[in-house]
Amino acid sequence: MVVDDERANLILMERLLRSDGYGNLVMVQDPREVMNAYRAERTDLILLDIQMPYLDGFQVMEQFSALDDPLVPPILVLTAQASREYMLRALNVGARDFIGKPFDRAEVLARVRNMLDVQLAHRMTHDQKDVLEQMVRERTEEIRSTRLQVVQRLGRAAEYRDNETGYHILRVSHTCELLARHLGWSHAQCERMLHASPMHDVGKIGIPDHILLKPGKLTPEEWRIMQSHTIIGGDILGGDESGVLNLAREIALTHHEKWDGSGYPLGLSGEQIPVSGRIVALADVFDALTSERTYKKAWPVQDALDLIRNSSGSHFDPHLTELFFRLVPEILAIRDRFAEPSLLETDRYFTMGDQYHPMGKDPG
Repeated sequence: MVVDDERANLILMERLLRSDGYGNLVMVQDPREVMNAYRAERTDLILLDIQMPYLDGFQVMEQFSALDDPLVPPILVLTAQASREYMLRALNVGARDFIGKPFDRAEVLARVRNMLDVQLAHRMTHDQKDVLEQMVRERTEEIRSTRLQVVQRLGRAAEYRDNETGYHILRVSHTCELLARHLGWSHAQCERMLHASPMHDVGKIGIPDHILLKPGKLTPEEWRIMQSHTIIGGDILGGDESGVLNLAREIALTHHEKWDGSGYPLGLSGEQIPVSGRIVALADVFDALTSERTYKKAWPVQDALDLIRNSSGSHFDPHLTELFFRLVPEILAIRDRFAEPSLLETDRYFTMGDQYHPMGKDPG
């Protein structure tokens, strides 16, 4: 692009450049049209006069600087001025080099050729950087996907040991993500919660069958061994710096702690318990109560909600419990969405204020 308010200069420069084989020339006489012309035709080099009406060359260069584009073309200033102050001002605003007036053909062609070579190298470097960044993104996504698959399989391993199903894990993880989102967690944090919470009971892999699958009440010693699944889970998930596994370890260790300090394994209380553990405690207990197992029948939803309300401030974080009840309709929607195949015809509930009422199965 050549920008000069003198038509004779534009004609001269166009003939000079075409004589050396350059094409795709954009000639602009009115500096107010420069930006529109550039948006229409992304040129690789700009030859810019300084002394022009309406907008001088300094103002035009400021417009290019404001684009914040890493591939803005270099600017060669066309000028008869040779003062140091003038040249420094032009360089500071964005000029790369100067072509003196009156034009010398050899000088013009040499400076144009050199500047185009620089711009070509700059463009190639930029393109290569984009390719490398894309490769890094793809590799990072591959590693992330692999890690998540390992995480999910660990969660499934725990389910098989405890006679639980994938539906339980789905309901718990989506309920945890819902609570985290309404607590104001970022999208990335909520995604980590969605993928980390399924591993809350992974430590049950290390509990002997005669205790884990015992249909009756556990003895004090058996209960002590059962409680160790939190420590075992923390050990299994430790030693990795990924956000998902760090969060999963935190959850495995703390989701059986209670607000009043009567939980295990560390007897933490109140805000000593990480928020992640408090969230999973609520979601896990609600789903465990309302789910059928080989050793128990499912509780009615209302009975489970009553227990959670009565346990606020003792077992559960009161603030989280209040949020849980505000989100009951959405939690029940998650329960329906990931219902056990044998439970598809169970009662549904809707909320009106603080009252929860059974309804028939929605025919939709």
